[in-house]
Amino acid sequence: MDKKNMAGFTRRNFLKTGAAAAAGFMVLPRHVLGGNGFIAPSDRINLGYIGTGKQVHGLLRNIGKVPETMVVAACDVDRKKLAKFVGESTALNATKASHAVESYGDYRELLARTDIDAVVVATPDHWHALNVIDAAKAGKDIYCEKPLALTIDEGRAMVDAVRKYKRVLQTGSMQRSQYNFRQAADLVRNGYIGTVKEINVSVGEPVKQCDLPSMPIPDYLDWDRWIGPSLYRGYHPTLSPPIEDDKWAWWRGYRGFGGGLITDWGAHMFDIVQWALDMDHSGPVSFVPPAQSAAEEGLYFTYANGVRVNHKAWGRPNAIQFIGTEGKIEVSRSFLDTEPAGLAQQPLKPGDKKVYHSDNHYQDWIDAIKKRSKPVADVEIGHRTASVCNAVNIAYELQRPLKWNPKKEVFDDVYANMLKGRPYRNGWDYMDF
Repeated sequence: MDKKNMAGFTRRNFLKTGAAAAAGFMVLPRHVLGGNGFIAPSDRINLGYIGTGKQVHGLLRNIGKVPETMVVAACDVDRKKLAKFVGESTALNATKASHAVESYGDYRELLARTDIDAVVVATPDHWHALNVIDAAKAGKDIYCEKPLALTIDEGRAMVDAVRKYKRVLQTGSMQRSQYNFRQAADLVRNGYIGTVKEINVSVGEPVKQCDLPSMPIPDYLDWDRWIGPSLYRGYHPTLSPPIEDDKWAWWRGYRGFGGGLITDWGAHMFDIVQWALDMDHSGPVSFVPPAQSAAEEGLYFTYANGVRVNHKAWGRPNAIQFIGTEGKIEVSRSFLDTEPAGLAQQPLKPGDKKVYHSDNHYQDWIDAIKKRSKPVADVEIGHRTASVCNAVNIAYELQRPLKWNPKKEVFDDVYANMLKGRPYRNGWDYMDF
């Protein structure tokens, strides 16, 4: 069998298809084997978790609610965080069918296991490209936290690798599986507030250069591997807090590791803008930052149809305001307010076009794995949203207007195009696929 076909061929597939066909054996339904709650080993989806920081515990709970999932391995460079996760996932496994959870310090060793069907990537953003591309090469399906990619070029490579190896990837943009945002997108797409001309998005500040002092490296942390492909800098607990510190790690705020709140929350809110405007396979055509230096808001970007999106604190945090010719929609995780009133519960007309319907982001991923279909936040969608966020940061940093070609994925500016990618340290290459 050639390498291309091997990518989608697993031991489990052989057991279910090749061996069964050879023996003339019919696979029995689950209820015959042991009751409605029984998950046959051939139906189980074995998971490996890459990254075991603060975000992963919610993922473990939510993905663990999908009956056919089982955690078999986990990886992290922080031994304390890894040990905590192994304990939690082992306890979760015991509620289904006891299964040991092996731990690793190098994610490539986890990916080498042939019994792992899919991986959950919850590492800092600067690791996403390598984790996802290497997982695709290893024949694993993938759930990757948002923002999908730290740079535009990494995102396109991730799409190409996932497509090449015929993998299923769900981006962690779980707002697409929530009623408020799905309803808002449906209302906007079907003209319930008329023609949308302007959108306001409040998500916080852009990325900044890291100016933290270097401090002694804890003995439980492999700092060199935490840095991975990024340019080296010394340890600071703000970047990787100890397990006793429950706050969110603020690698998110610094260039080379994250993208500020523009990518942290923008990957949620700009994502809904893309969805509502039916731009999941395209994007804006221009980015215009404010004139003043060191501004943290005020940038706007426009789409080819003339819609303008403003990055500004418009009065409600982490929320979107769609302004149409015949009404307004304000939406966040906690509210869906409309003018005219009542649109929040407005049933769509029979002829209306509906966006992809998912009520459970994690079940949707597992269902897509089983059907070999694209989930609600497919890799291309995640890349396009991350590209918007990354382009916003580039415009803020260069402090000049930029034109963007969403089809060719290039700027009209040589320096902006340089910032579509980033240098990698020796030994790492995300283009090796």
